[in-house]
Amino acid sequence: MKKISKRIFFLFSILYPFIFFKPAWSQPNKPTLLVIWKKKRVLALYKNNKIMKAYRIRLGFNPRGHKQMEGDGRTPEGKYYITHKNPNSNFYLSLGINFPNQSDKKRALKKGLNPGSDIFIHGLGKKNVLLHYLFDWTEGCIAVTNKEIKEIYGLVDPGTVLYIYA
Repeated sequence: MKKISKRIFFLFSILYPFIFFKPAWSQPNKPTLLVIWKKKRVLALYKNNKIMKAYRIRLGFNPRGHKQMEGDGRTPEGKYYITHKNPNSNFYLSLGINFPNQSDKKRALKKGLNPGSDIFIHGLGKKNVLLHYLFDWTEGCIAVTNKEIKEIYGLVDPGTVLYIYA
């Protein structure tokens, strides 16, 4: 068996983590946090507490207040996570949100309501761009243009934290 010099062993020990592991800081363009301000109609992507980019958004057709039940046209408020990516969305591309979370389920159960489900950040699909710029039109989702969702979809990974504020 061949002996390994102390110098080679030392260099290998230092370089090993960089060769075989991909540290989080090696992905400089991946956001660690998404924040939505419903009143301002803005979605912002953050990396290490610094804003990367912001987008104009559209919400549910009845955007004021927290989503109470399926069909109310409201966009939820609170802390959520991106659950998955959907490349086959009816709205071009979409990112799933873990709505309803436990808090939403408890609130709806107390009131005897169905909280709804299937809340996404998505594109327009074949919807009219003019409609998008003039009105809140979703059933409770967060909408951006197809070009914007393509960019967001490429940047955001499942597990990313999302805060939605009034």
